[in-house]
Amino acid sequence: MSTRKLDVEKVRAALDSQLAELGEHPYDGPAPQAPDAAVQVVLRLYEEGVRPERDLARFAVRHLLDRLAESAPGRTVEVRVPPYAAVQCVAGPRHTRGTPPNVVETDPRTWLELATGRVTWDDAMQAGKISASGARADLSGHLPLRSS
Repeated sequence: MSTRKLDVEKVRAALDSQLAELGEHPYDGPAPQAPDAAVQVVLRLYEEGVRPERDLARFAVRHLLDRLAESAPGRTVEVRVPPYAAVQCVAGPRHTRGTPPNVVETDPRTWLELATGRVTWDDAMQAGKISASGARADLSGHLPLRSS
């Protein structure tokens, strides 16, 4: 699965819609930083117990999955964050059909927290927030993602 470039204008529109719903001003930062701003807003909403708008959450999850795939290229591990996205990453043997031998699955909030370093891999595993199968499914060496 190759990474797809996010449409920054769509991200910005979703971000502005969410901010308006919260009674806040529209995003006024640089357009290329809108995906990072979306991540921060979604995390803040989760912390406040508010469910983010679907599009904004999808953009935030997709953005950080794409960054993982860029920083750990390969097709050995499939990382799934339903219902939003999945990517293949990590160098090594790749699968060609069926369920890959190394699969990581988690919910959107946990993925965003892992990718940004708000929670560690070990803590999320101990809390049962990650399902990881396969010898190469430990992503602790790739998380948190470094700033781009």
